[in-house]
Amino acid sequence: MKADALKKTAPILPVGEGAEEPWLDELTPRQIVAELDKYIIGQNDAKKSVAIVLRNRWRRQRVEEEMRQEIAPNNLILIGPTGVGKTEIARRLARLAGAPFLKVEASKFTEVGYVGRDVESMIRDLVDISINLVRADREYDVQDIAESRVHERLLDLLLPVTNPDPAPPAEGASVFVVGPDGVEPRGEGVQDRRARTREKLGKLLLDGKIEEREVEIEVTQSASIDGMMVPMGGGEGMDYNFTEMLQEMLPKKKKRRKVSVAEARRILLQDELDKLVDMDEVVNEALYRAEEMGIVFLDEIDKVAGERGTHGPDVSREGVQRDLLPIVEGSTVTTKYGLVRTDHILFIAAGAFHVAKPSDLIPELQGRFPIRVELQTLGQEEFVRILKEPKNALLEQYRALIETEGASISFTDEGVEEIARIAMELNDRMENIGARRLQTVMTTLLEEVMFDLPEGLKDPLLVDKEFVQDRLRKVSDDEDLSRYIL
Repeated sequence: MKADALKKTAPILPVGEGAEEPWLDELTPRQIVAELDKYIIGQNDAKKSVAIVLRNRWRRQRVEEEMRQEIAPNNLILIGPTGVGKTEIARRLARLAGAPFLKVEASKFTEVGYVGRDVESMIRDLVDISINLVRADREYDVQDIAESRVHERLLDLLLPVTNPDPAPPAEGASVFVVGPDGVEPRGEGVQDRRARTREKLGKLLLDGKIEEREVEIEVTQSASIDGMMVPMGGGEGMDYNFTEMLQEMLPKKKKRRKVSVAEARRILLQDELDKLVDMDEVVNEALYRAEEMGIVFLDEIDKVAGERGTHGPDVSREGVQRDLLPIVEGSTVTTKYGLVRTDHILFIAAGAFHVAKPSDLIPELQGRFPIRVELQTLGQEEFVRILKEPKNALLEQYRALIETEGASISFTDEGVEEIARIAMELNDRMENIGARRLQTVMTTLLEEVMFDLPEGLKDPLLVDKEFVQDRLRKVSDDEDLSRYIL
C-alpha cells in the first residue's frame, strides 16, 4: 500500500459527522491543538506535544522510503493524577487521525497467571480494532447497494414465485385466455398483475408498514464447541486463535426460520455486506493501518515501576517492563491475520507517578519514551470551563436528556460555579479524582429531577446557586456520608 494512504484513512467517523471534521493532512500542529480544545480544557503543554507527534507521523510518510524506515515514533509519557485528561487526549488524537486506538492497563500484566506472551495480546487486540475500523469504512461505502439488494430479496420473500412461467408457445402460435376484461394473451396479464403487486409491496416496505409481517429465511449457524475438549498449551501463539480455527473447521448448518420483516432485513443486510466487502483487502489495509498508524495507550505505567534490585512484587513489575520493552522497541507479533511489526506503532504511556518516578522504570524502557509531559491538576476555574465549554459538555448532555421527556433545564453562571466549587472541595477532602468528580456531583444534584421527570415536572427548571446548595448541602457537609455517595 502506498504511503499516501493516510489521506484515505483520516478521519473515520460515524455518519453525519464527517462534514465538520477536516482531513488529517490539512491540519497543522496549531490546528490539531484547536481541534483538541473543542473537547479538552487546559493541558496546553500536553496538547502541543501530541500535536507535534501526530504531525511527525504525517511527515514521515512523505520522506524517502529508506529514510522512512529509520524514523522512530515519538513515544511519550503523560504524567499527572487521574481525571486530568490523559486518556481523553490520546483517544481524541486517535479519532482525529482515524487511527486504530487501544487502551490497556499495564498493571494487568502483573496479575496471577501472567506469562510473557500476554504482553503481545495488546497488539493482537489493536489489529482486531483496526479490522473493525476498516470493515466499517468499507461497509459504509457499499451500504446503499446492500440495502437495495435486501429490498429486492425481501420482496421475493413476501411475494414468492409459486408457479414458474410456462414455456413460451411455439413460434406463430397464440394462446388466449378469457378474463374479466375480455380475451387477453396468456401470461402477459399474470406478469403485469404480479409487477403491480410487487410495486405496492415495495412501497409498503419502504414506508415501514409491514415490519411485523413474518417471512421465512434461511440462516447459517456455526456448530457449537461448548463442552468440547480443547487442548491447552498447544504452542506459542496457538491458544489465542485455536478456538477460531476449530470453529472454521466444523461444518455449518443451514436452518429455515420464521422472522419478522424487520429482523429479516437486519440478517439479510449483514449477509449482503459480507458478500460485497472483500475481507482480503480489509485485512491488508487493516494491517497497514495498525503498523503505520496504530496508537497504544499504556495506562498505569507507574504501577509496574519500582526500585530495582528489590524482591517480591517488584520483581514481577520489572519482568513486565522487560516484556514490554521488545514490543515498544520494535518486534514482530504473530496474529491470526498475519505478522505485525511494532516498529512504528505509537505508544503513549500514562501514570500518576505519586509513589514511583519515571526514572524508576528500567533504563531501556525509559529510552523508548523520550518525551515526557506533565499535566496540571485541575482547579475550580477549569471545572467551570469543563462544565460549559467543550463540545457536548456535561451540562449539554443533561439538557438533552431532560428534553427527551418534554421538559427543559437551564443553569445560571452562579449555579455552575457552585457545582465546580463543591466538586473541587470534595476532591481536596477525599481522593482527588479530577474532572470525574463533576459526574458524581451532577448525578447526585439531579437525582430527584431525573426520577420524577416522567410523571411530571414539565415546567422549566432553573439550577441556580440556591438550588445547588439545597440539594448538595447534606452530602457535602457530612464527610462520612459524602465519602460513600460522592
